[in-house]
Amino acid sequence: MKLSGANFWLLILPIFLSSCFKEYKGKINIDGSSSVYPLTEAVAEEFRKIEPDIRVTVGISGTGGGFKKFLRGETDISNASRPISESELEISRANGIEFIEIPVSYDGMAIVVSPKNDFVDYITVDELKKMWSPESQDKINTWKQVRDSWPEVPLNLYGAGTSSGTYDFFTEAINGKAKASRGDYTASEDDNVLVQGVSSDQHGLGYFGLAYYSENKGKLKLVPVKMNSSAEAIYPTKLTIESGKYQPLSRPEFIYVNVKSSTNPHVRNFVKFYLENAAKLAEEVGYVALPAAAYQMSFERFTNTTKGSVFENKSTVGANLLELLSGNK
Repeated sequence: MKLSGANFWLLILPIFLSSCFKEYKGKINIDGSSSVYPLTEAVAEEFRKIEPDIRVTVGISGTGGGFKKFLRGETDISNASRPISESELEISRANGIEFIEIPVSYDGMAIVVSPKNDFVDYITVDELKKMWSPESQDKINTWKQVRDSWPEVPLNLYGAGTSSGTYDFFTEAINGKAKASRGDYTASEDDNVLVQGVSSDQHGLGYFGLAYYSENKGKLKLVPVKMNSSAEAIYPTKLTIESGKYQPLSRPEFIYVNVKSSTNPHVRNFVKFYLENAAKLAEEVGYVALPAAAYQMSFERFTNTTKGSVFENKSTVGANLLELLSGNK
């Protein structure tokens, strides 16, 4: 039987409308870091399989952008690639937004160039500082200016936007102060944009979370880093990140849960599911799982509604996460 156009739409329209206007039993709104997005989206995808009547949305507006929404009470959970800042803590208190801080994985900064780059075999932390320091703006414009043995070709930089937690972390780790960076580079809060930029630029160098390199290995060349002039050049791997060898370019990543939202059963179930599955899914998306003890302590913080940040007045650079979670500061 051949259907006319009108008859076809009469048959398909009810199905289309029912999928668009499905009534959910509950909703969970999540936004924030593009670095944490791959893990949270992987958790959400698995959660939807067992709770299809709960709508979970995961957005990307950067850590800073996510906190702005979170502190206005617009989201239930905020993805963050850095701890909440002092100024954001002040806003949370002024707005009456209480939160529970939950570390969910380790990440290592991936330093990447184009596969067409045939002269970079490693880079040092000091060379990264020479590239990215505020004093280098309009002065360090070629690769040869960074290392004399490199060619006299343009140095094109790609990095996190200023609303990104990755920006805050990288600038503190490399330049010694969060947000201290040259401004003449291609910036984006969306790491996919940076992947595209570096992969198509023979003279480009960029940084972002390890998961985005793992997803795009065929498009990028990962550069090992010497942490000091006498050290061996090392890649960000499970072993080097867990052992601390990849410091200062490794960090914990977080979700922040609104205390009011945490009283909703579907939010509690989601966070419980997240912590039960984060270790496995972190490895799958290209990050490094936390020690089992960290997930257990985080779950206890959540079930006990332990409010606030263990990183208040502290830096994540070189921090011992287990000591902070256990209260041995």
